[in-house]
Amino acid sequence: MTRFNTAVFAFVAALSLATAACQPAEGAAERAGKSVDNATERAGNSIERAGERIENAAEDAKK
Repeated sequence: MTRFNTAVFAFVAALSLATAACQPAEGAAERAGKSVDNATERAGNSIERAGERIENAAEDAKK
């Protein structure tokens, strides 16, 4: 390869890497999705804690 071809290749490779590294700004749909994910996780945790309390109450009632 000539020096020019090598330089062009290096420039294109660097530009490709720089473009791939850029993340677009988070849109409304993505924020809404994250909000739904967080709400679902919190609800699941609440249900799990309630189930543990019920199990503990049942064990206490057996005693």
